[in-house]
Amino acid sequence: MEIAKAVFAKVDANLRMENHIQEGAQIKYGDIAFHVYGSAISILTAERLVLNCMQRMSGIATKTNEYVKAIEGTNAKVIDTRKTTPNIRFLEKYAVTVGGGSNHRFGLYDMIMLKDNHIDFCGGITKAVNKVKEYLKANNLDLRIEVETRNLDNVKEALACDGIHRIMLDNFTPDKVKEAVDIIHKKYETEASGGITLETIRSYAETGVDFISVGALTHSVKSLDLSLKAEIG
Repeated sequence: MEIAKAVFAKVDANLRMENHIQEGAQIKYGDIAFHVYGSAISILTAERLVLNCMQRMSGIATKTNEYVKAIEGTNAKVIDTRKTTPNIRFLEKYAVTVGGGSNHRFGLYDMIMLKDNHIDFCGGITKAVNKVKEYLKANNLDLRIEVETRNLDNVKEALACDGIHRIMLDNFTPDKVKEAVDIIHKKYETEASGGITLETIRSYAETGVDFISVGALTHSVKSLDLSLKAEIG
């Protein structure tokens, strides 16, 4: 809804939008989201961009809400990833929050994530963490550090590294996530990631993990079918 409002205003400041539902509200077939009043030419100019944005973002919000509802009653939070459409990440991540999810980092600049390739190129978790600390100090930066782990030995190595903030448990089974969460024992934040679906997310949330990241919220979502119809007055 907010995106539609911004597009209409950009095309023609004289267009007037009257909302009939609130941002993030549940909808059903046949619901009218808003009326827009003004020049027919201006409305037609904005129509496709408004619909394209609303359809995709509504699809993301809807899918996110399904995941959020699936873990109600647990302490875990559903978060997104950087697997987004080029140039519109800010819109897609906004849609995740409309659906009740939370945003992970927006880019490389607001949190450091040491993933498998970084760790392998560097020669291990400890070496990679130490390199990051040196980089942050040399550049006078204050950024949180997340470390991806692939097994319990990785978890134990990451746990021994001071100065990190979150440990990602990548492609762990729920049982292994539970074991890792118990080992970490709240020393650092924990995040489960990798192939987690709507059918399996509850089992991950019940392990006590803090965050569950789901790339599917943005990389393969189905858009909602919306349309704009004319009323001549």
